[in-house]
Amino acid sequence: MTDPATSIVVHRDKELMARAAAARLITRLVDAQAARGTASAVLTGGRNGNALLAAVAQSPARDAVDWSRLDLWWGDERFLPEGDPERNEVQARQALLDAVGVDPARVHPMPAAGGRFGDDPEAAAEAYAAELAEAARAGAGAGAPAGPVPAFDVLLLGVGPDTHVASLFPEHPGVRETERYVVGVHGAPKPPPTRVSLTLPAIRAAREVWLLAAGEDKAGAVGLALSRAGELQAPAAGARGSERTLWLLDRPAAAHLPDSVRPALLV
Repeated sequence: MTDPATSIVVHRDKELMARAAAARLITRLVDAQAARGTASAVLTGGRNGNALLAAVAQSPARDAVDWSRLDLWWGDERFLPEGDPERNEVQARQALLDAVGVDPARVHPMPAAGGRFGDDPEAAAEAYAAELAEAARAGAGAGAPAGPVPAFDVLLLGVGPDTHVASLFPEHPGVRETERYVVGVHGAPKPPPTRVSLTLPAIRAAREVWLLAAGEDKAGAVGLALSRAGELQAPAAGARGSERTLWLLDRPAAAHLPDSVRPALLV
């Protein structure tokens, strides 16, 4: 059985999944802005994350979001030079951010290789952790203690065929981290090998965590993560929100759901 705060939605195909996820994201951000004046989201790269952002860009409802009052962060980044087309930030700008009125001061990309941190992903990770902590302090209410990272409204994660999320790979040191909120990643099994990533404690600070998986190559990973596998062997199993966890799948990716798991919705 999944946790009561976990929902699973299965879509007919990856195109419908992207459009439906885009509509959900727009609604979530609008609701957060209505409640608090601002909203925050953590973006993910990969084919599903970029497809979702492109679907937001194409949605006639996209301008319901006040993009100037949205803080944007990233769950992980390929530690490559600024402007490299393989960086998640660059792909997100191409898919969506360049088409909407984001406030540059509220867009928080992870540091690039070759910049002020040179080729040191640990230093880049420490700097990003400090930026997150500063944002958490600024966003804390009067008299309320600030956490080490903001309570993001929604945090997006793509699920890899090996069950990795962000750049937390099975059995790698990053997935074992319990104290730091951002880490440098070396020797990733998926190129490029050097990355920067949020850790599971940072991911779990989000109010809602959405896990995206489409394609038959993701079916095994989805099935394993939802079968109560340990997070060291299946990092996606450890990704959950403080209020809600949402799995957004297409039918091929849902092919191996455990018998104990029943989707909340089939569309």
